[in-house]
Amino acid sequence: MIERVLEQQRAISDVISADKKSRHLIPTWQDLEVLESVNQALHPLQDFTDALSGESYVSVSYVKPVLHLLKTSVLAEKEEDSDLTKSIKKKILEYLITTYENPATQEHLDMACFIDPRLKVSYISTDRVSDIKTRVMSEMEAVAQKERSSAEPEAQTNDPPNRPLKKAKKSLGSFFKAAPIPTSSFMHLSQAVEAELNSYLLSTAIDSEEDPLAWWKRHKITFPLLSKLARKYLCIPASSSPSERLFSTSGNIVTCQRTCLKPWRVNMLVFLTKNLP
Repeated sequence: MIERVLEQQRAISDVISADKKSRHLIPTWQDLEVLESVNQALHPLQDFTDALSGESYVSVSYVKPVLHLLKTSVLAEKEEDSDLTKSIKKKILEYLITTYENPATQEHLDMACFIDPRLKVSYISTDRVSDIKTRVMSEMEAVAQKERSSAEPEAQTNDPPNRPLKKAKKSLGSFFKAAPIPTSSFMHLSQAVEAELNSYLLSTAIDSEEDPLAWWKRHKITFPLLSKLARKYLCIPASSSPSERLFSTSGNIVTCQRTCLKPWRVNMLVFLTKNLP
């Protein structure tokens, strides 16, 4: 809005000056200077706002990199900035720091960055990396133990019936197949978790434009435990804009003329609206 006013200031002044009663509303040079200072501080944030509010794929893992970029580049004070511009930038940074200063929030953002193959430890402070690795390993072990405990009862209930089975014909490859080595004797759980984590950290970071969930889908066999943590953390959107758009879509479907729609039908219509090209 401010940018448009600055672009059309001459036309606005000509229109207002034509009426004697409204000539006092013509922007003065002080007003224009204030508008330019405000626009100079806020205009760079527009692109980040649009990007973070996207629906295609914007994960919470990108919040910390964006905050870092705002602090170091976008909202950094410049020599040519006016005092008002510097003050606005300073207030915005103070608000952002206060919003995300909670230790639990910081830890959650660090976990999301660590699981994102585009970022990993790039935006995690050096003194926090070891703590995040410890937490990731503990959650991986918890996932492995949960899978193991749920697999044991299933194996007991799926025992084959006590009846003679037809002997299968051996293939040529069966003569060269080695006997499976029990997992417990080959590698301890913590060692397996550490090996998977180190392998992930040594892998090449993907491009910032790629979808990390698509990458995890391709590598879920290579990193079976980490891929489950990726689904836990990377499914969180960076902002509430997608859910707000979803409520708006529901409001467009359930109108005054369509108040008798059943809930299940509303769910189907919203799903089709958001997923059909």
